[in-house]
Amino acid sequence: MHDTRRVANLLGATALALVDGTLNGISGTTGLSGSSAAALVVLAGSPGLGGTELGRRIGLTQSAAARLVDSLQAAGLAERSPGEGRHVSVTLTSEGRSRARSVLEARGGTLDDAVSALDAAEQAQLASLLDKLLTRLFQGADSAHRMCRLCDRAGCVSGAVCPVGQAERDSRAGE
Repeated sequence: MHDTRRVANLLGATALALVDGTLNGISGTTGLSGSSAAALVVLAGSPGLGGTELGRRIGLTQSAAARLVDSLQAAGLAERSPGEGRHVSVTLTSEGRSRARSVLEARGGTLDDAVSALDAAEQAQLASLLDKLLTRLFQGADSAHRMCRLCDRAGCVSGAVCPVGQAERDSRAGE
């Protein structure tokens, strides 16, 4: 029998090491903050979002999201376009799309390195356990978009179902 407190502690240390490694890799490779990197990845997957929705997906207030979009625009990474009514769409420039790819590559390098410590059977077992944990963690999350703000979506759903997206769909069906 495993000591739940020890397992939780090991998971916490692993999570922090992965977050630190990922954010350091992203910052070192792209020069972007975590929020800027997340904004680029979100906008690459959902071009034309409004600033408020972008902020919601990455965990920023409306005013903080507006400042972030201002900085991305000043850096030549994003553009604002008028939409219907007061809606303003935010899209990435070609440089912004390139930096979004660099963010995902830096993130992937850190995570691939960690997972490479496991053999194929252990990786399959870990994937199953992570599906279960992510499904549980979704229950307390604001949204699947926020949980997956730095996800390589193509890597997650290639030949599989995203457990966070499935948990969100199941949650909506139960309402």
